[in-house]
Amino acid sequence: MTTNTSPTPTSNKLDEQATYNPDNLLNDLIDRLHVKNDAALSRALEVAPHLISKIRHCRLPIGASMLIRMHEVSGLSIGELRALMGDRRQKFRISDKHFKPRKD
Repeated sequence: MTTNTSPTPTSNKLDEQATYNPDNLLNDLIDRLHVKNDAALSRALEVAPHLISKIRHCRLPIGASMLIRMHEVSGLSIGELRALMGDRRQKFRISDKHFKPRKD
């Protein structure tokens, strides 16, 4: 009888998800902008309130346009905003399929 003693591989994606926490970012923005709650934050960012709720409950990732809007309103750099939400990636990769022409 042989047993497999090889170590189990760990996933970077799981490690990244464990540190991702949009609550830190949203709470910091509420404090910095001196607003009372998520509804007031949505008004300050000029986005629909349900978007803030979905982000807070991890049902919607914080996209580039939302990060840019947060940057414009708060004055924090994109790097600072990413650090607040727990995004520690050094590089972003865009799939090459985004740049290929569509075949009709």
